[in-house]
Order: sequence, then structure tokens, then C-alpha cells
Amino acid sequence: MRITLISKACIVGAYQRKLEEIAAHDDVHLTVVVPPFWREGQRVSVLERAHVRGYELIVAPLALNGHFHLHFYPSLARILRRTRPDLVHIDEEPYNLATYLALKATRRMGTQALFFTWQNIFRRYPPPFCWFEQYVHRHSAGAIAGNVEAAEVLRAKGFRGPLRIIPQFGIDPELFAPMERPVGREFTVGYAGRLVAEKGLLTLIEALALLGGHWRFLVCGAGPLRQEMETRLGHLALLGRVEFRGQVPSAQMPEWYRQMDVLVLPSRTQPNWKEQFGRVLIEAMACGVAVIGSDSGEIPNVIGEAGLVFPEGDAQALANLLATLRDNPDQRQDLARRGRRRVLDHFTQARIAAETVDFYRSLVGARQAC
Repeated sequence: MRITLISKACIVGAYQRKLEEIAAHDDVHLTVVVPPFWREGQRVSVLERAHVRGYELIVAPLALNGHFHLHFYPSLARILRRTRPDLVHIDEEPYNLATYLALKATRRMGTQALFFTWQNIFRRYPPPFCWFEQYVHRHSAGAIAGNVEAAEVLRAKGFRGPLRIIPQFGIDPELFAPMERPVGREFTVGYAGRLVAEKGLLTLIEALALLGGHWRFLVCGAGPLRQEMETRLGHLALLGRVEFRGQVPSAQMPEWYRQMDVLVLPSRTQPNWKEQFGRVLIEAMACGVAVIGSDSGEIPNVIGEAGLVFPEGDAQALANLLATLRDNPDQRQDLARRGRRRVLDHFTQARIAAETVDFYRSLVGARQAC
């Protein structure tokens, strides 16, 4: 089974571990197409080569790099003619130009393709993006949705093909693993991720102000909300309890998760956004850290019975959950154990790769049976 996967996300070294796991299946011959870099605003992410065993990695130039909806690979048709895949996995949203052009190239070769979507809000796009989306929905052999609501949106928009709900990437449980914590350490509430309003950080600060007692707040991340956070914490006379670590490389994050007693993801749904997954949750859970999340988007489905959930924006409810975990170390430890187990069962790179390969087999097998 020859698979060609097209993914700008796979320039990230940690994400390439899933590719090795896919390629480890005996019936898969995997080729992966990535750009040399991806530009997002002022930030440029350059291709890392961390996990590249067992598959062919092709670096292809990307036209309109940095334009989320309009980028594309000019050399893709030539690459597909050489790799002759049985199935093309387009790791892009269906309304993007890259998806539309990749699917057209695939169909000209007489083969089939699937696409990936995170989009968990029902939106109508203007031309030409609605045309791209309609074409992709009509002609794709299948789709992978990264969360439950994204699958619901696809069906509501009329996609009728085979559909699986599989997160885009998992974690490496050997890197993200528990470690013994110092006895007597002050109760530490953690946050990791972008410092932006939609992540609900002002709700978390309000909850900490209501918490009382002893605690410290560890923040790993960067973003435009930092100044407002520091101002708010200063007005509440809490700034001395907070440590801002800035942006931390992914490979170093386990060290910081292990300094937390609980990680909070207090996301707040916006008119044009709600939480699509919450990767920091599974990273913290894998490290044996209890987690609390709001009920925005996919967060409750990620946490399951392995953590606590509060109504988004409800600072008092969040403060109550924080107090419960601070004052009940046995409950924290129980959630930590359940979180680690949930990650091992559902969210490792190996597990996600296995589910993805199973979907590949079903699509290729159905075509061969026709």
C-alpha cells in the first residue's frame, strides 16, 4: 500500500514520530512531502529532521508560503507521478487551495485522496474557498476529523464519504513521562500555550484571586496578552506568586509539566474560534499531572474521566476545583494515574498512527474491491 502524505505540519520534529509509526506497518510504503519552512506572521518554522527513519521525506517548495488558505506545492503533480500512490493523504483543510490542487492532481492520475480537518465551527466561506470546499467534499475518498464537532460540521456541510475521528498527532510517552515530585512543594498551578484572550487566562487569574491560601502560578508560553496578565496580577497583588517562563521548546516541556501539580486549560469560545483539541492536556496527563479544562470545544472529550471540567468563563467554579485538588492530594494522584492511562490508551503517536493506517486500509481495500 503506497501512501503519499502531504503535510506542512510535519516540518516539526516531534510530529515526525507519527510518520515513523505509520511507516513501521509492514504493508505501508510511505512518502511524506513537506516544505522547507512555514511562515506564520513574523515567525518562521524551519524543517527539523528528528524522526525520519523508514519513509521517504521529500522537501518541496511551497508557493505563497505563509498564506494559510492560498499556499500550494507547484511540483506536487510531478512528485505524485513518481511515487504512484494508492492513496494520497492531504493534511489540510478542505477549503484550502493546497487541498483543491492536490486532489485535482490525484484524480488526474486515477487514484484517490483523503483530507484532514480541525474546523469545529460551521462557517460559510466566500468564493473561491467555498468552491474548493465543495469540490473536495464531492471527490475525496474519505476524511479525518481531529475532533467530534469537526466531524459534525463535515456531515452538516454534506460530506457523505467515509469519516474517522483521529487527532492529527499524539505524544511520545517515553518523553512525556511522570517523575517523582519533591515532597512539601508549594501547590503549583500551571498553564502552557499561547498567551491570548481566547485561552481564558483572565478567567484563570480571577480564579486564582478567589482561591486564597498558598499557591504559585507557572506560565509557559508567550503572546500579546502577557502585558494585560501582568497588569491584572499586579492590581490583585499576586504578581509575586507568578513565574513567566516564556516560550519553551516542546522537547523541554516535560521538565516544566513535572513542576506543576495541576495544569489548567481555561479556553473561552469566541465567535470565530473554540478549542479544537488542547494538546497541552495530553502532554501534561502523560507526565502524571492532574488537569482541569473548560468545556470549550473538544476539551471535555480529550479529558474524559481523567480530569475535571468547569463551565467556560466561570472563575468561581474553577477556583472551587483548584481548591479541591490542592486540599486533596490523593484525588490529584488518582487523576494523574487516570490521565497517564488515558493517554497510553488513546493519544500516543503509535495509537494514532495505527488508527490512521487502519483507515488507509479500509479506503484502499474498498477501491480494490470495486
